[in-house]
Parts: sequence; C-alpha cells; structure tokens
Amino acid sequence: MARGRSRRPRPTERGRGRPAPSPLGSGMVTSVEVGRDGEWNVRRVPGGNSVKNYRCPGCDQLLPSGTPHVVTWPADDTGGVEDRRHWHQPCWNARDRRRPGSRRR
Repeated sequence: MARGRSRRPRPTERGRGRPAPSPLGSGMVTSVEVGRDGEWNVRRVPGGNSVKNYRCPGCDQLLPSGTPHVVTWPADDTGGVEDRRHWHQPCWNARDRRRPGSRRR
C-alpha cells in the first residue's frame, strides 16, 4: 500500500453535507472583552465573510447574510460551538446598558 496524503472526509461523512463549523480557537483574530456579564471572546466578521442568516440576541432582529457583525462566546473555555452568538456591533456594545431580559421590538 503506497503512502500518501491522508484522505479528507467527504461532506456527507462530516454530517449531512454541511461543512464542519470552524473551531472556536481557529486562526481568525479574536479578542477578549470584559463586561459586567463576564469575559467574552469576540470575533469581528466582515460582511463578505458572513454566509448565513443569524438572529441577534441583543435586539432579536435578523442579521442577514453579508452583514458585518461580531461573534461572541464565553472566554472561560466552558462553551462550545453551540454557545457562539452573532450580534450586531451596536447591540453588542450596548449590552451592559440594558436590563436583563429586555428586548427591543
């Protein structure tokens, strides 16, 4: 048997034809921000890199694909990919000025 490069898994082998999500600690630039709600890893996503629609937890409005935004997750390494949240930049910046549980309409 000849030695060669290892075979990449087919998309169907990774899970229902979807690409695997990028790991939280991937090579993209991430900063740590501290607020009253704890320490958060924050990654800024340019509009051209956004390919899915998300719902902003700050205003409960849609973040259409192609919209620049921030992705956040707990900095204490207890969270996983499912703990990432996609925010509008102004909503993320205003999170300390809102009462817990309040949502804009």
